[in-house]
This record gives sequence, C-alpha cells and structure tokens, in this order.
Amino acid sequence: MRSHSLPKAELHIHIEGSLEPEMLVALAQRNGIALPYESVDAVRAAYQFEHLQSFLDIYYAGAQVLQTEQDFYDLTWAYLQKCAAQQVRHTEIFFDPQTHCDRGIPFELVHSGITQALHDAKTELGVSSGLILCFLRHLSAEAAMATLEQALPYRDSIIAVGLDSSELGHPPSKFEAVFDRARAEGWLTVAHAGEEGPPDYIWEAIRLLKVSRIDHGVRCVEDPALVEYLVEHQIPLTVCPLSNVKLCVFDDMAQHNLKQLMDLGLCVTVNSDDPAYFGGYLAENFAAVESALGLTPEQLVQLAQNSFKASFLSPAEQQLYLQELSVD
Repeated sequence: MRSHSLPKAELHIHIEGSLEPEMLVALAQRNGIALPYESVDAVRAAYQFEHLQSFLDIYYAGAQVLQTEQDFYDLTWAYLQKCAAQQVRHTEIFFDPQTHCDRGIPFELVHSGITQALHDAKTELGVSSGLILCFLRHLSAEAAMATLEQALPYRDSIIAVGLDSSELGHPPSKFEAVFDRARAEGWLTVAHAGEEGPPDYIWEAIRLLKVSRIDHGVRCVEDPALVEYLVEHQIPLTVCPLSNVKLCVFDDMAQHNLKQLMDLGLCVTVNSDDPAYFGGYLAENFAAVESALGLTPEQLVQLAQNSFKASFLSPAEQQLYLQELSVD
C-alpha cells in the first residue's frame, strides 16, 4: 500500500499556513489589500526561510489578507479538499485567533468561517475534524488568557488549546496559569516544544501544561531520560518533516531523525505544519520520508496507525479507521 493511498490523520496543521500564493493574491485583490509582490511567482519565491522567525515574519504578513468569514471558509475548504484527495480521513486543525483579533477581526467571524468549512467537509467530503486554539507564545500570558476568555462561548466546537509561534525565549512555563484554566474549562492541551527549543521545553510542556501530545519534539533525543519517559507513556510527537528541513532544523531529509524516533519506540506521527510555505501537504511529507529514510511499507502503515491512535477521536472512532489499515 503506497503512502499516498493510506488512510491517515493529520494532527499538526496551522490553517493559516495552508494559504497558497494563488489564494493569497486572490484574497488581497478581493479585499483591496496591496501586497509587496508583483505576482504569484514572486510570492512563492519569497517562501524561502533561514529559520523559524524568518518564516513567521512572512506568515503573519500573509495572514493580513484574511478579512471576512468567507475568506476563512475558503482557506479552510481548500485545505480540506486537499485532505480528501490525499486520503486524510481526519484532521485536527490549529488556528491562531490572536493573529486576527489583534488586527480587528472578530473572534466570532474567524471561528464561524473555519467551523462551517469543517462541518461541510464532514458531510460532503467524509473528512472528520477537530479544532485546536493556539496561543501565540511571543505575546504575553495575559493576552493568551484574554483569548481563552473570548473562546469560552465556543468551547463545544474547540477540542483543545495549544501553543505556537516563536519558541526560543518563550518556554511553556510562561503559560502555566493559562493552561491550568483551559484544563479546568474541560479542554485538552498540546504544545509546540523541542523544535528549536531545548528538551527542557518538552519537559515543561509535560509537567506544567500537562499536554496530551508534543508538537514537533524532535530534539527529545538529546535527553535519554526524556526519550525513556515519552516511550513509557507513549506521548505522541507530531513531527513535521518538510517543515523541519525548510526551517533548517535538519540540513536535509536524509538527516531527519524520524526513523530514529520510531526505532526508539516513540509514538511518531507525520504532519505538514504549514504546507503552503514548506512545500507539501501530508502525502508529500509521507513520500519525502519514505524516499529519504528508506521506510518500509510496514513502517508507513505504523505511522498511519499512530496518527489515529494519537488523535483526539474516541476509541471507537479510532478503531473504525484502524480497521482500514489492518487489511493490506
């Protein structure tokens, strides 16, 4: 069974990071926003990054074109159509309300556009989903708490809260009180840790934020005790291979440690992160690691199985998808 045809779930996708250059230009025209690029090709040429911050600079600039409920619907729907084409049966999508609310876009508008697309994808495309609200870690903990307060009326349509944006200098401990409040309100928790940040950030995410899974986490191998803990408790890592190479976490895909993580017994999943910026959606990420790391068909199936086991689907829902992977 080729990786493209495998049923799979995606657990680490920033919906704003699926803004393709063509849509960016189209939305800018629709909303009368001037861009510092002359063409779609010029936008695509700008998608070259030296590190996480250089990516985030253009990422936040691109998000300025998202203005209306229809914009958020169109962005989300385009990603979900890609899911359907690539056999992504379930997706748990990050969104960054602060990126939009801080420029005057109402939370309700952002939420409504995204959730309507998620609802339509379930009925029209057969793609199930969950929505995860991420706090921007380069902003203050007070700002994150205010965003959490804004989200409370929508708690039934948001499955978890997360933590993203600039990792270095913004440890998970900065947001301990916010995550305590989120869990008290009934939300699950996840956090980006161990991408550019050290293994200590992963420990903090586990011990202080009490996360169900770690987003990225590739630097865990620097701490054998941490690896042992992650294996023992089967805390999933949502690894993003093309992203890691694009942002220079690894020099090239052949250097990526995904296979090493699997061999150590970690619950590893493959994800696209910000696919419009990093050169591929979920199928392209599977193909890249299959080719560069020489993964066997059995290992590819294991990664697909892990994606459902690590999801926030109910055990019964997980089992339905896992049954598809048990026959090859």
